Amino acid sequence: LTVVKVDHEESMAVAERLYGELQAAGIDVLLDDRDGRPGVKFADAELVGIPLRITIGPRGLDNGQLEYTSRADGEKVDVPIDDVVARVVDAVVTGRSAGR
Repeated sequence: LTVVKVDHEESMAVAERLYGELQAAGIDVLLDDRDGRPGVKFADAELVGIPLRITIGPRGLDNGQLEYTSRADGEKVDVPIDDVVARVVDAVVTGRSAGR
């Protein structure tokens, strides 16, 4: 989970909620809530090998969506907030997060 603007209360609230829901679903989660530029956070996620990235920011939240990025196939799509957990769980269960 990558938070674009950590000083945006709604972004942090959504990130913390999703963090808890994903952990409860048995998914290992990294919440990047560092203060810094999004590009640095994205590059770090790539270097560490994070298979799925959910980007949380004010613009997406205004539209009720979050950006879902799969490292395995380069897929980058906007997903409704309420569908994010199911999408991640499905990707992990089917192995799509590992590039299979």
